[in-house]
Amino acid sequence: MLHDRKRLALIAALVLAAAAIALWSSNDAGFRSTTGIFPVKVNGKFGFIDKNGRVVVEPQFDDAGKFAEGRAPVQVGNNWGFVDRKGKLVVHPQFEMADPYSDGFALVAIGRRFGYVDEQGKFVINPQYEGAGNFDDGLAPVLINGKWGYINRAGKVMINPQFDEAGNFSDNLALIRMGDRYGYIDREGKIQINPQFEGAGNFSDGLALIKMGGKFGYIDRSGKIQINPQFEQAGDFNDGLAVVMLGDRFGYINKQGKFAINPQFDEAGDFANGIAPVWLGDRQGYINREGKYVWNPTA
Repeated sequence: MLHDRKRLALIAALVLAAAAIALWSSNDAGFRSTTGIFPVKVNGKFGFIDKNGRVVVEPQFDDAGKFAEGRAPVQVGNNWGFVDRKGKLVVHPQFEMADPYSDGFALVAIGRRFGYVDEQGKFVINPQYEGAGNFDDGLAPVLINGKWGYINRAGKVMINPQFDEAGNFSDNLALIRMGDRYGYIDREGKIQINPQFEGAGNFSDGLALIKMGGKFGYIDRSGKIQINPQFEQAGDFNDGLAVVMLGDRFGYINKQGKFAINPQFDEAGDFANGIAPVWLGDRQGYINREGKYVWNPTA
């Protein structure tokens, strides 16, 4: 996730695309999990369930993000900290925002500036950036004097700030914006897919979301269109499925662009560990790859 100081919240993110992408991304960002434990909201409080829908941490937090690397960000009052898989606070709530851990560091904000902490919650890169994203294989995007570049884990600039927007690396490519068009760079900062899209997303499962002519489709790593732009909104591929919006409902397509789960949800997020978050009104639940609920929608 990318953050700037105008959006100090866990799920308020720079998604690097047109505003239409922001709807699914903001609702999904906190619900992807790499550990098989997922946040749920019950009676206004957040807890965690496993992929079978069993409560493993009782709802008690004001907000929560995904588990990654054994920890999850949680909000207590106005501040964010981190809990372990048992729900025990291991980093005291003290941050204005906190992202899940990635590559050993977590992106946090204090005093409307962004920096990075280790697993003990100690700063390894002091809060100093106007905006920032997560580390991936040693690089993270940061906003310096109005332009985005990339730093390494020591905080050294590796790709000079030059882009109007810049995303996290994924499959060794990162989304960037130059002017009003999006393209992709490699880890040396060289452009691999020329900026040409109205909007775009990260590469995942070999495909990346793009926007052309007001519709969303998908390209491969060479920049060739694999699924024609046709959707009102869309998300990244995960577990072989991607969330898309057709008409006013969300469903899921496979990598051939065919519906695996028909559009039926008011909002929906990415699959991870075999389940995905979906919304009916303001009630959020989880479905499996067959479209069956493992956690019925709750508010």
